[in-house]
Amino acid sequence: MKNITVFCGSSFGSDDIYKEQATLLGKTLAKQNIQLIYGGADVGLMGAVADGALNEGGKVTGVLPHFLQSKEIAHKNLTELIIVETMHERKTKMNDLCDGVIVLPGGYGTLEEFFEMITWAQLGLHTKPIGILNIDGFYDDLINLVQTMVDKGFLKQINRDMLLISDSINELLDKMRNYQAPTVGKWISKEEI
Repeated sequence: MKNITVFCGSSFGSDDIYKEQATLLGKTLAKQNIQLIYGGADVGLMGAVADGALNEGGKVTGVLPHFLQSKEIAHKNLTELIIVETMHERKTKMNDLCDGVIVLPGGYGTLEEFFEMITWAQLGLHTKPIGILNIDGFYDDLINLVQTMVDKGFLKQINRDMLLISDSINELLDKMRNYQAPTVGKWISKEEI
């Protein structure tokens, strides 16, 4: 993997561990010569992961919609800043540029980006690994909900297993490097229920 997209919050959250781990992720990517692709802002966890990578000499590409640039949240020290028109163009560009995705804590926007990427993978539109860095159990309830989707017949176990999860950066990166996308279709037949 040469390029990883990171989706994360534009806030720091209520615990210092989120910023610490976001910064460490950026540093780790830089040390492993993996370029960071992210949302282009200098606020919250977004700024922390970018600063972590930049402080270690890493390459960082931001993808920011024009309307957010006008709000003066664009990071000023990136290797490259790509300006797009819409949020959808942003996700498409971030997908085009990356070999895999890591999701950190965040709010609605982070979840929306994550779910679109995992849905695209489920539909076979890409075969990239998608990992959740489950900092301090932040995503435990979401992981349980995804298992409920399997248990209730709305999601195949093989599609649930596409989601790579760890609370360790290095373990998550190892899982992503070893990921093999499933070749089974998305749709569940009556026979499978």
